Amino acid sequence: MDESPEVRIRDQFLRTAGLLLGTLVLAVAFIAAYVGALHQPHPRDVPVGVASGDQAARAVLAAVRDRTDTIKTVEYADPGAADDGLTSREVYGVLAATPDGGLVLTTASAGAPAATEVVVQVLTAAAEQSRRPLRVADEVPVADTDPRGLVPFYLAIGCVLGGYLASTALGISVGTTPSTLRRAGVRIGALAVYSVVLGIAGAVIVGPVLDVWHHDLPAVAGTGMLAAFAAAMVAAAVQGWLGVLGTGLVILLLVVLGNPGSGGIYAPEFLPTWLRGMHRWNIPGLATDLLKSAVYFDRRSIGWPLTGLVLWAVLALAALLAATVLRGGRGPTRARP
Repeated sequence: MDESPEVRIRDQFLRTAGLLLGTLVLAVAFIAAYVGALHQPHPRDVPVGVASGDQAARAVLAAVRDRTDTIKTVEYADPGAADDGLTSREVYGVLAATPDGGLVLTTASAGAPAATEVVVQVLTAAAEQSRRPLRVADEVPVADTDPRGLVPFYLAIGCVLGGYLASTALGISVGTTPSTLRRAGVRIGALAVYSVVLGIAGAVIVGPVLDVWHHDLPAVAGTGMLAAFAAAMVAAAVQGWLGVLGTGLVILLLVVLGNPGSGGIYAPEFLPTWLRGMHRWNIPGLATDLLKSAVYFDRRSIGWPLTGLVLWAVLALAALLAATVLRGGRGPTRARP
């Protein structure tokens, strides 16, 4: 039985109102998340390493901690372990006493230039108060072509954005839920090829085109591919279960919360408490951390970011296949032939 014009108009009105309400909620969340997270960055507990046997350096750090919560001391068994902590991105600097009674602060500004600047400023003042000369050495500097260290973040965001937009475009074009496992395989394959192309394009842009980085471009491309594919799979899985409306949830996770919570604009130690640990599990944060590790740091620091992105991709892929099996033949989300 055909619906009356009044019913169709009412249904269209309700769908339109629902979509507008959803976009309004996302816009308000976007404003709240970005302004709330970034309007007044205040560093707290910025980690600085020290060898446990270095009494002079430990005393300086303890005096700083008594006055402010800006710096947090991370003790290591010996100077070698402290240096490893610096190159594996556990700390932003390592403080050590020298035989002549001075201090040396070894930093890694590539981790987060703003955080490193805070460490240098605070410990320079502390050294002056203790009447000890301080020498600063940047062991892992950012590239001259990326003085604020933002290129990894913007590259990661571009790949994540491309991944979920590609998945959304496919969902709108052929249906959000594949009708068969074969069609799901085709969709996964298409998104994988797209991710490979996007990852290579990103590496070419930051390499030969803009001349930002001159090394490790295969690793940069691989990271871009993985970030794009993980984002695409998450979008495809959520949309496979929730339809086009799932796009709103994807935007919430990957953009509204993902961007400010990635630690790419400001280091995690500068963010509000509720966002500080988000970079360890959200896709933009994992991708940003993996890019920094691949370009600047010891390969040991890639462990969790790489594992996290792979887990996102695998779990989302499994969720998309489950949606295909359980929902593939239903209603308006079914893929067209």
